[in-house]
Amino acid sequence: MDPITQLLSQVLENVRSNDDGETAQYIPELAGADPRALAMAVVGPRGRVTSVGDDERTFTIQSISKPFVLALALTELGRDRVLRHVGVEPSGEPFNAISLERGTGRPANPLVNAGAIATTGLVSADAPAGRDETIVAGLSRFAGRPLTVDETVYASESATGHRNRALAHLLRSHGIIEGDVDGVVESYFRQCSLQVTVRDLAVMAGVLAFSGQHPLTGEQVVPEAVARDVVSIMASCGMYDFSGEWLMRVGLPAKSGVSGGLAAVAPSQFGVATFSPRLDRYGNSVRGVQILERLSDEFGMHVFERHESITRPGVGVTRTPELITVRLDGELSFSGAERILTMLREIVADAATQEAVVIDVAELAHAHPSALVALRGELASLGARVSVVGG
Repeated sequence: MDPITQLLSQVLENVRSNDDGETAQYIPELAGADPRALAMAVVGPRGRVTSVGDDERTFTIQSISKPFVLALALTELGRDRVLRHVGVEPSGEPFNAISLERGTGRPANPLVNAGAIATTGLVSADAPAGRDETIVAGLSRFAGRPLTVDETVYASESATGHRNRALAHLLRSHGIIEGDVDGVVESYFRQCSLQVTVRDLAVMAGVLAFSGQHPLTGEQVVPEAVARDVVSIMASCGMYDFSGEWLMRVGLPAKSGVSGGLAAVAPSQFGVATFSPRLDRYGNSVRGVQILERLSDEFGMHVFERHESITRPGVGVTRTPELITVRLDGELSFSGAERILTMLREIVADAATQEAVVIDVAELAHAHPSALVALRGELASLGARVSVVGG
């Protein structure tokens, strides 16, 4: 067993005996889920997926669909139009609460039920029959494989989803939803009933972790700005009325689902997912929360941990009588660019007259636009002896 798999297996075994909570009792098909199921998966920047436990077991995505459908709406319509229909503030209330903005009727955010229903209504709004297809195809692109609806769970959700229908009609009364309200709600039930594995969720979270780029295929699934917006909302709203404490304890943007799934984003590092059907009073997986808290503490994944690589990108310098090569790797942020520019000035000042200086950026994983502006400006001031290759 490789070291990473062994570490994840140890974390899983440390929480296996915890039998607190219960399955979602208000949806018959979820109430009967095996409460012993337990799985975890992680995907890194090179596209390697590591999973342990019941990693091949399928379950329905439920509310974890919400950030990904939000990403589809933002990509299709843009931020301003989406924000006319739904806010981005934490509600501090349960996921199925009636939480609408006074005066506008906007739901508090897209990750509570009212907000998610509003967001679903924005996707391909002119073609209700096409809305389902668009959502399934869009979430399949995040997963990197075709996803399908569990028709039995969908029927169970549709038969018992009276509160969600009430929320939708309330939204319609405020003009937040337009057109066929019942069609929007059925689309919402169907998106929640998509079947996934814990590996799928880790990959989907990985797309958000790596700025919209699929970690396995390299496809740009959604624009970088859309991924950033979605992750921002997950950080403040993704765990319902536990979101504040979650951000403090775990420090990872995340989204939970009442089937027991949990997807989390370690920006530029990992997509992470867990599966365990017993839920706490907030509707979050008991053991999933425990696993992510351990990972954050033990592996330094908290978003507000100190990350030296941001201010200190990798630098390697090789020298021949005619050429000095400066190789950069990792991430080049604006703060990291300052360090690189200081080093370049020193290298050029110390270089012999016959030596040229080449900056090789082929191994840079990401460079912030402001850092590139600063770098280009400095190169112009250093003269013709300095050039850039690989980018």
